[in-house]
Amino acid sequence: MSALHASRKQFLDALAGLSEKQLMWKPSPDSWSIFEIAEHLARAEDQIPALVAKAMQVPAAADRKPPTRAEDEKILKSVAVRDQKFKAPASLVPAGTYMNIGDLIAAFKASRDRNIAYIRDTQDPLRAHVAPHPVLGNLDGLQWYLLIAGHTERHVLQMKEVKEQPGFPKK
Repeated sequence: MSALHASRKQFLDALAGLSEKQLMWKPSPDSWSIFEIAEHLARAEDQIPALVAKAMQVPAAADRKPPTRAEDEKILKSVAVRDQKFKAPASLVPAGTYMNIGDLIAAFKASRDRNIAYIRDTQDPLRAHVAPHPVLGNLDGLQWYLLIAGHTERHVLQMKEVKEQPGFPKK
């Protein structure tokens, strides 16, 4: 819960006060703007829980050893590290879904609030159901929600990298 709340705040803080010019600026033609990074996160905020819901519909992983707290923390921390770049799946590539930053932020906040409420209130056996991640292997339902928080942190760092690039608009 604390990771989801903290990364929500980081996301909102990273976007606060940016002009449209700053939001849309790209360091290079093949990189994402801050707006596109934010859209990627908004899309993931809905799609990852949908993946968990699908995993909950298949039989539980009977032979799965419960993960340790250290394994959970490793997911949270390792996802945020930007040493290695990954290509986003097509479903998470920015597609111009939002007309403006206000709509995008509202969608992100609504989805994050739903995700926090789900984790807070669920009786679903999240630890008993797994779904494969292309890099991390099988993650249980709770670990997928940890991944959401780490993924947000990862891309907030990417937004900061964009802001530090030469040529980033002053306003």
